[in-house]
Amino acid sequence: MTTRKFNVLFLCTHNTARSIMAEAILRSRAGDRFNAGSAGAEPGQAVHPMALRVLEQARLPTEGLRPKGWELFTGPNAPAFDFVFTVCNRVVGESCPPWEGQPITADWSVPDPASVEGSDQLRMAHFLEAFRFLDNRIKIFVSLPIGALDRMSLQQKVDEIGKTAPSDDTGSSAA
Repeated sequence: MTTRKFNVLFLCTHNTARSIMAEAILRSRAGDRFNAGSAGAEPGQAVHPMALRVLEQARLPTEGLRPKGWELFTGPNAPAFDFVFTVCNRVVGESCPPWEGQPITADWSVPDPASVEGSDQLRMAHFLEAFRFLDNRIKIFVSLPIGALDRMSLQQKVDEIGKTAPSDDTGSSAA
């Protein structure tokens, strides 16, 4: 059994909501096994306030979370990544930089809660739904026996995770 930490990067265009929430979830749920980061192609100015509120309601640390450009994670001094996950449809089609470490990549796209218009209650429901999608996928991901799977099997598993729906204990839906 290995004691090394796996490096994971979550990508989203603006790095203000979904990728930030994924970073915080992974750090909180399995920070002893993973180094989590997030970045965007066109980083925003600040973390979306509703994303912060959702994380705080889930009692996850938010200190130090900020939008970052993905250029921080490229080049000769960049960490070698084991996994790179896109969490928005828009960044999937963009030309991503080459990542050190030949990471396993997957599309875990989640609908953009920041694009929802309407009341604060409606918008918050979409942020909560995005959080549930990400939290469920990350719970499945951290339960994988990463050291026991070959690269092809691991790729298949992380691709399958990207198709899972949120776990909803209340039976309600934000859609």
